[in-house]
Amino acid sequence: MVTVAQPHSPAAAPARRVPAVRHLGPNWYACVMGTAVVGGAGAALPGHIPGLRPVCTAFWALSLVLLAALLVARSLHWYHHRDQARAHLLDPAAAPFYGCLSMALLAVGGGALTVGRDWIGTSAAVALAAVLFTAGTVVGLAAAVAVPYLMAVRHRVEPGQASPVWLLPLVAPMVSAAVGPPLVPHLPPGQLRETLLLACVALFGVSLLATLVTLPVIFGRLLTGGPLPLALTPSLFLVLGPLGQSTTAVGQFADVAPGVVPPPYAEGFGVLAVLYGVPVTGFALMWLCLATAHVVRARREGMGFSMTWWSFTFPVGTCVTGAEALARHTGLVVYDGLTVVLYAVLVTAWAVAAVHTTRGLFSGVLLAGPRPVPAAPRPVTARTT
Repeated sequence: MVTVAQPHSPAAAPARRVPAVRHLGPNWYACVMGTAVVGGAGAALPGHIPGLRPVCTAFWALSLVLLAALLVARSLHWYHHRDQARAHLLDPAAAPFYGCLSMALLAVGGGALTVGRDWIGTSAAVALAAVLFTAGTVVGLAAAVAVPYLMAVRHRVEPGQASPVWLLPLVAPMVSAAVGPPLVPHLPPGQLRETLLLACVALFGVSLLATLVTLPVIFGRLLTGGPLPLALTPSLFLVLGPLGQSTTAVGQFADVAPGVVPPPYAEGFGVLAVLYGVPVTGFALMWLCLATAHVVRARREGMGFSMTWWSFTFPVGTCVTGAEALARHTGLVVYDGLTVVLYAVLVTAWAVAAVHTTRGLFSGVLLAGPRPVPAAPRPVTARTT
């Protein structure tokens, strides 16, 4: 009997058309987030450093280019490799990274108003920020609901698998809360301004309460289950995200509240910026020391580069903007100093992650599929022909 070779199925053909994007996961948006925050956080540093603002604007422009490139690449991923895209959604280790899409959109949109307006003009910056804020907020709210739902219904998660990565879809609405207030002055006075401000406060509550019920699970896993796997150890820095971003958000509320909400509430936002921001920043510094100690230990035990190293960038950047907010509302020089120190850490982390990522892209290592792990010892005999 002669066997006739069958043509490849349509499902297999797309995988050959664009193989480079098959393993391009949503975690790659962390590159955009980390690059954008370098520009946005640097623009508000204390003092005047000649040439700093153009450099910050260049970082924002680079983040915009990276965002556009990743949106195209991820669209190709979904079009040509739907099986892999569905696998990411059904993987409890990969699904939370869908929150990074929202935060990438929001980080670039926020940077448009902060520094991007220097190059593209205020009108274009406001339009771009509004579009990206709207899209990022919608995507963030969807991820904040869909990912926990999938984890509860479709994923099979063991208690020992708790990871700071779980915070990613939950912190996305907090980024919206911090990015939205600068758009308030660009709306007509009255109801629209107050509505947007209070909507940002609601987004703050969504993320804060979700974080408060999730963080104890992560902290408990760390204390009772031992250190995280080496490759996941940098993800401990993700805990800084909701801490620094929430401090940034309450500072932004206090900045725009006067004239938008009645005087008692406007003054209350100013009080909240300090009474909330100071203790949360204190906890963030404690966690920064704890996470750093774990990373040093993991590095000594052989932790190599992976895309989780981008966890060193955006979360630290939110602590920079949080410290900047406290410096504005307290007038204390100590927060100016903290801002500068944290920004130096941020720039160093970005440089290290960017160099390793560029090297991994050119070598093809970062876009290669995961290596199969044998379920049992290999047999002694092997096929030789």
